[in-house]
Amino acid sequence: MTKIGIILGSTRPGRNGEAVAHWVYEQAAQRTDAEFELVDLADFKLPLLDEVYPPSMGQYDQPHTQDWAQKIASFDGFVIVTPEYNRSVPGALKNAIDFLYAEWTNKAVGFVSYGATGGTRAVEHLRLIAGELQMADVRTQVALSLFNDFENFSDFKPLDVQRATLTTTLDQVISWTNALAPLRAS
Repeated sequence: MTKIGIILGSTRPGRNGEAVAHWVYEQAAQRTDAEFELVDLADFKLPLLDEVYPPSMGQYDQPHTQDWAQKIASFDGFVIVTPEYNRSVPGALKNAIDFLYAEWTNKAVGFVSYGATGGTRAVEHLRLIAGELQMADVRTQVALSLFNDFENFSDFKPLDVQRATLTTTLDQVISWTNALAPLRAS
């Protein structure tokens, strides 16, 4: 069965992303067309990129890179949950992506973002990164506003419309993941 990783892309203490990622997982787990797993970057404790060789060579010397590579390789596609920091991607998420190459290639990715402007600028940057890694990013994005989808900017209470948007995002990720299966097999 298709396996989708839901990556919590913030490691910040008190992060809003934890509630968002659990919401995504709870919605996704109700589906029968794929298996889902929540992956918290904080659990991997990746330092700043410390591999000698470029990730495209696939020669990982560090045990933390090998663990991360094994986890990411186990998925067929992804949903990345990300905040927007300073109009871009959180450093921890960018660093985690940069550790690997082949483990991301020919896989679909969708985005659930949050921030003052819904995290849309972070996702714009992630789409460029995904393209370089030969990932297929899906069009529909869940963009959660700190003003409308959170009370007091911290208690996650998504508007009803967000559930439908998430369903469409998951539909697209699964469709593209399945379509890319022959490329991953070769």
